[in-house]
Amino acid sequence: MGKGNRNAMPDDYTDSPIRKIGILTSGGDAPGMNAAIRAVTRTAIFYGREVVGILHGYKGLIENNFKPLNSGDVSNIIQLGGTILKTARSMEFRNVEGRQMAFQNIKNAGIDALIVIGGDGTFTGARIFAQEYGVPIVGIPGTIDNDLFGTDFTVGYDTALNTIIEAVDKIRDTATAHERLFFIEVMGRDAGFLALNGGIASGAEAVLIPETDTDLTTLEKLIKSGYRQNKNSSIVLVAEGEKAGGAFNIARQVEKDYPQYDVRVTILGHIQRGGSPTASDRILASRLGVAAVETLLEDQQSVMVGIENDQISLVPFNKAIKYDKEVNHKLFDSIRVLSS
Repeated sequence: MGKGNRNAMPDDYTDSPIRKIGILTSGGDAPGMNAAIRAVTRTAIFYGREVVGILHGYKGLIENNFKPLNSGDVSNIIQLGGTILKTARSMEFRNVEGRQMAFQNIKNAGIDALIVIGGDGTFTGARIFAQEYGVPIVGIPGTIDNDLFGTDFTVGYDTALNTIIEAVDKIRDTATAHERLFFIEVMGRDAGFLALNGGIASGAEAVLIPETDTDLTTLEKLIKSGYRQNKNSSIVLVAEGEKAGGAFNIARQVEKDYPQYDVRVTILGHIQRGGSPTASDRILASRLGVAAVETLLEDQQSVMVGIENDQISLVPFNKAIKYDKEVNHKLFDSIRVLSS
């Protein structure tokens, strides 16, 4: 990563023309976004730069909704979920006219570069904006889905995973008490990382994700196998983007085909986005926030800062957006063995 000196002093970047950095959060919120905002703000100040918070994501760029940030503004936020800068989806930013207005606003505010925190939609907007107006932009992966190519983990994923595990543990208590089959739907419209790893961590009997076809016959065999071995409950985790249409559709089909099961459905929904970030997410967000500022000051742009093998990596926006991050299909073997 450029100079690669993580013990650099402020005067190391005096040659960089970037003096004022804007920061925004966009798309779905993720626990740890505040930790990243804190890290970006304090790192920029450490290197003698000004920081401007942009409220409500790209919508704030268009509406000129800017707020200067100092070190005190980001005190006591590392433990908070959500985002102090708020987030929103902006249809206007998808239009040429909207992006032109956004550029004029940051130019008028003297903002030289942007750091954006979000997922693939956020980075798609950043890539187009950078191409059209030459604005230096660096992205921090903030999404609970963990679905961005080029980073082992995204900010918010670990917290969401732990939230799922806590919820499933509670549901298993009541499932066992009533000898029920629970289908639990978790987030993951296009990716099954939460469901797959949540299934292993919570001892689920089966997992259904978008990356694989749902085979109800195989699912029924797994459930039957569990009951034959005197299991008095079963848990199946379903990613919301699963191809058969989600937990309710699958549950209805199972009830129809196998009326002997007492079937229930729980949709975990937005509780997965909330809560205080775990230590892992706070550390990841902090490391990526520092790296994002240093990346800008090293004249790198249109890249996402990620983490691979515990090392900071730089991934061009087009790769982070274009390539799919693959789940480890061997984990299904682990689930099958452990649920036997």
